[in-house]
Amino acid sequence: MNESLFPPSPPEKASGEMLIAHCDGGSRGNPGPSGYGAVIEDRNGRVLARLSEYLGKRTNNYAEYSALLGVLDWCLKNGHPRLRVVADSELMVKQMKGQYKVNSPDLRPLWEEARRRANKLERFEIQHTLRGGNKEADQLANEAMDRGMGRAPAPPASAAAAPRPAPPKPVQRQVLEGFVKGGVVHLLEGELPEGIFVKVIRE
Repeated sequence: MNESLFPPSPPEKASGEMLIAHCDGGSRGNPGPSGYGAVIEDRNGRVLARLSEYLGKRTNNYAEYSALLGVLDWCLKNGHPRLRVVADSELMVKQMKGQYKVNSPDLRPLWEEARRRANKLERFEIQHTLRGGNKEADQLANEAMDRGMGRAPAPPASAAAAPRPAPPKPVQRQVLEGFVKGGVVHLLEGELPEGIFVKVIRE
């Protein structure tokens, strides 16, 4: 971590617990339809917020920085001054730590804004994880892209199956006595309603 960029506050000045935010961004096409997702938890693993936003046609790295900016903005607005970010973008993590330069003219304004917001916190840390460690954030990012592309989200695996239609009611059969004369059925008693099917059984 770049100590000059994010100097830790003295212990006596720090306040509040350290929150953990998993964030992820993605793009389908790079550039293409993009979005980000993030999950913010307290130290006990209780989810405080889930963020998900469609960004339009952007690059993958733009979406990754947008996720970081979204998390930083949420913490500042909700009075949480200590934050550890976990992201699977090695480029963004190393740029935020000062290990990589930011040469992209599209990313530099985002990096500068992320640095500005991070410096408003009492403590800020960022670390890299593999994609498997960011599953929920990745899912939220994909849901954002689906919304932006007009795709209905897939139902969760635990969703109950759609109810099956009720089986048809059994046909009620009625036996009437009569006789056939000249190809016409004559009943001894009762009447047949119009439009029904008749089965004649010879005795």
